[in-house]
Amino acid sequence: MIEFKQVNKWFGDYQALHDINETVAEGEVVVVCGPSGSGKSTLIRTLNRLEPIQSGQIHLKGQDIHRRELDLNQLRSGIGFVFQQFNLFPHLTALQNCTLAPTHLKRLSPQQARERALALLERVGLAHKAQAYPSELSGGQQQRVAIARALTMQPPVMLFDEPTSALDPEMVGEVLQVMRDLARDGMTMVCVTHEMGFAREVADRVLFMDAGKVLERARPDDFFVRPQHPRAQQFVSDIRSPHQVLAAAA
Repeated sequence: MIEFKQVNKWFGDYQALHDINETVAEGEVVVVCGPSGSGKSTLIRTLNRLEPIQSGQIHLKGQDIHRRELDLNQLRSGIGFVFQQFNLFPHLTALQNCTLAPTHLKRLSPQQARERALALLERVGLAHKAQAYPSELSGGQQQRVAIARALTMQPPVMLFDEPTSALDPEMVGEVLQVMRDLARDGMTMVCVTHEMGFAREVADRVLFMDAGKVLERARPDDFFVRPQHPRAQQFVSDIRSPHQVLAAAA
C-alpha cells in the first residue's frame, strides 16, 4: 500500500528525515512512536504532501505521490487524515462537516452524502449529535466527528497524527475505541501516537524513530518486551518507569 524509498526531508539546514525506507501493507496497522522532535509527524505528513520531500520517493498504491504532475486534490481526497486539533469547520454542524467533501469532491448527491455521513456518525457513536456545532461538542466528540468526516471519502488508508494529544484524559478512550474498531475492520492505518497501550494492543508493527531516523521496527510484543536498539531500550524503560513506581507503591 505504502512504500518509502530513501526519503530525506530538510527544514533549512535541519534534516528532519534521514534515508527512510519503509513499507506498509494493505490492512496493516503501523504505529510510529518516539520522543518529541523525532520526525514522527513530519513522516506522516509527507504521505499526503502536507510536507514536501527533498529526495527519495513515496509510493501509494504504486504511484509516486511526490511527482510534479500529480493531482494533489485527487491524492488528498483518497487519504483519510486525522489531525491533533480536529480541524472541523466551526460554522458547520457535525453532519455538514461530514457531507461537504463527498458532495464537492466525490460528486455524491446531497441525499447520498447525508446517508453516508449519518451512517458513519452512527459508527462513531455520534448520530445523536448530527445537528450539533463543534463548539457544542467535547474534544473527544469533535475528534470522533473528524474521523467520521475522513471516512466519508472511503479512503484506502487512514493517517492519524497524535489524534488524542489535545484531549483531556477521560476523552482519550472514546477516540481510541473508534480506532480499534477501524483496525478490526481491516483499515490500513499509520498512527503517530504516544498511547503505548493502544500500540501494544492494536498495532501489527511499531516503528521507533529518533532524530529523523527509524531506529527499530518490530512487532509490539518484541518492541515493548525486547527492544534491540539502545535508544529504543531507553524509551521503553522511560515509559515503563511510572507504572513500576505506582506498582511498587501499591
